[in-house]
Amino acid sequence: MPILDTHAHIFPPKIAEKASRSIGLFYNTDVTYKGSIGELIASGDRISVTRYIVHSTATRAEQVIPINDFIIRSCREEPRFIGFGTMHQDFPDIRGEFERMQEEGLKGLKLHPDFQEIEADSPRLDPVYEELADRDLPVLIHAGDSRYDYSSPRRLARVLDRHPRLKMIAAHFGGYTQWEDSLEYLAGRDCWFDTSSSLWRLSPETAGRFFRKHGTERFLFGSDFPMWDHTGELKRLDALQLGDRERDGLLWDNGAALLNLPPG
Repeated sequence: MPILDTHAHIFPPKIAEKASRSIGLFYNTDVTYKGSIGELIASGDRISVTRYIVHSTATRAEQVIPINDFIIRSCREEPRFIGFGTMHQDFPDIRGEFERMQEEGLKGLKLHPDFQEIEADSPRLDPVYEELADRDLPVLIHAGDSRYDYSSPRRLARVLDRHPRLKMIAAHFGGYTQWEDSLEYLAGRDCWFDTSSSLWRLSPETAGRFFRKHGTERFLFGSDFPMWDHTGELKRLDALQLGDRERDGLLWDNGAALLNLPPG
C-alpha cells in the first residue's frame, strides 16, 4: 500500500539545524531531526513512504520568494515530493506569486498563523484564501495551540464560513492541544484533518470520537517531520486498530483524491 505523508517540513542545508532547533524551542520539546531532505527520505523509507507534501513557512514577507524557490527546486530534484508554497500577509503581490507558484508546479499552500503572528480569520488573509479557492488549491494550515489564539478551531471555522469553497486541511486533528474545541467547531465541517503531532497525546477514545463525527475519509496521515519519526507515527496510527479500508484511506486514498494522484 502506498503512503502519502501530507505534512513534512524541509529546510535549506545552511539553515536546517537552526530552523529545526527553533521549532523545538517554540514547542518546548526535543526535535527528532534537523529538517534536511536526506533525513526526511531516510525516515520515510523505513515505512516505504511513496510521496511527501513538503513545505516551509515564511515569517516575514521577504522570505516568501526564497522559500518558494527552495520548495520548487526540491520538487524538481526529488520526484516523490509534492510542493506546497508559502505566503505572508504582508507580501505585496499575492496574486502574482500564486500565479508563479502554479506555473512552477506547486500544488497548494502552507500557512502557520502562530509563526506568522496573525489570526487565521483576519481579513488581511482573505486575499490569500480567495486566491486558493479561485485556483482550487488546498491550504494546509496549522491549527490550534492552547498558548495562543491565532489558529484556534473557532477561528478556522470562521474562515470556512467566509470561504465555503476553500479546501482546508486543518493540521493536528484540527487543533493542537485544543481537540475538544476542534470537535465542537470543526469536526463534521467540509474540511480535512491530518494526524500530525497528535497521536502521541490523543487517547484512542478521543481519536475515535473524531473518526465517528468527522469520518475517516476526511483524515490524512502526516508525520510533522522533523518533529517526529515516521516509524513511530505509523505505529501510533496502527495502535488505533482501524479497518483495512480506513487505514488505506488515511495513508493514501484520501490524500490521493484531494490531490488527484493515482489510486493506491
